[in-house]
Amino acid sequence: MPVRIRLQRHGKKGNPIYWIVAADSRAKRDGRYLEKLGIYNPNTLPASVELNLDRAVDWLQKGAQPSHTARNLLSEQGAMLKNHLINGLNKGALTEDDVNAKFEAWVKEKEGKNEMLKKKIEAEAEEARTAVIAAEKEVNIKRKEEAAAQVKAQEEEPAAAENEDAQTDAATAPEAQEAEASAPETETPAEEATPAAEEQKEEAPAEENETPEPAAEETPAEEVNPAAEEQKEEASVEENETAEPVAEAPAEEAAGEEAAENRKSE
Repeated sequence: MPVRIRLQRHGKKGNPIYWIVAADSRAKRDGRYLEKLGIYNPNTLPASVELNLDRAVDWLQKGAQPSHTARNLLSEQGAMLKNHLINGLNKGALTEDDVNAKFEAWVKEKEGKNEMLKKKIEAEAEEARTAVIAAEKEVNIKRKEEAAAQVKAQEEEPAAAENEDAQTDAATAPEAQEAEASAPETETPAEEATPAAEEQKEEAPAEENETPEPAAEETPAEEVNPAAEEQKEEASVEENETAEPVAEAPAEEAAGEEAAENRKSE
């Protein structure tokens, strides 16, 4: 039966791990296999491969055909090179010492390349890490600067208000000085006249203080008022008495006229 060296999928979803197996070519990919030769893990950087080199070379010597991916993995691990050297040894083109020397030289060269590859990958990872750290530092610096700017702005607001007040005071000061300079020229007569006004004000309270004294003397006049009222009442009575004869005078004249007429008739 034809034997094929291929990969068999294992692991979790999104995190696969592949087994390197020698299986019947008619079997399913993840079905029965004849022998497990190694493990291939593509999730690491670089990808890791564990291979039983002697058993892989033995299957190759028996005529097993690797798949395309399996061939690449076997070539990286030196299985294909060792199989080629053994074929040369079997044909008599090489000795066993030549085979071992060439294979050891290839292994050393491969290890050097792997070390360089690891260093390159580590350097790239370190650069990416430093770039991330630098970006984070820039973000932190910007945040600190913004916070400092906000604090400074809050501190400068009262100072700005004070400066504005000072500027307004400074702007109004010349106007006030001009007003003060012009005010004495117009107000000097008023200031000169103020002593006379003050003297008049002082005299006016003095006169007011003198006038209340007669008010105290008027109280007896209020007591005399009843006598004056009695005199007024007597005068009114007398007027009434005198008025009555005036009203009776026409009656006496009428009586005299009647007597005269009677005399004439007699």
